[in-house]
Amino acid sequence: MNALKNKVQLIGNAGNDPEIKIFEAGKKLARLIIATNETYYNDKGEKKTDTQWHTVTAWGKTAEIIEKYVKKGKEVAIEGKLTHRSYNDRNGDIRYITEVIVSDVLFFK
Repeated sequence: MNALKNKVQLIGNAGNDPEIKIFEAGKKLARLIIATNETYYNDKGEKKTDTQWHTVTAWGKTAEIIEKYVKKGKEVAIEGKLTHRSYNDRNGDIRYITEVIVSDVLFFK
């Protein structure tokens, strides 16, 4: 059981061009949405596709690579860890976010 850890692997298509932010210290952040599709047949034998949208965040060199090579529609494979966080919005309401923090990215032709 020691080998189990927080690890996420996704292969999907970028749902948008990456949003890039550069912070005061020069650290770069890339954020994008990745769509994954699962195809199955329902009880009537009809082919159905279920699309899930995942928020993906990358920092530093990984963010630079994503900025340079990823555009909307591009197929990518990412590996990272799942994180949950919350913040207060402008109205003081608590908002919850689940995202994947990317450690590795692979591109397809």
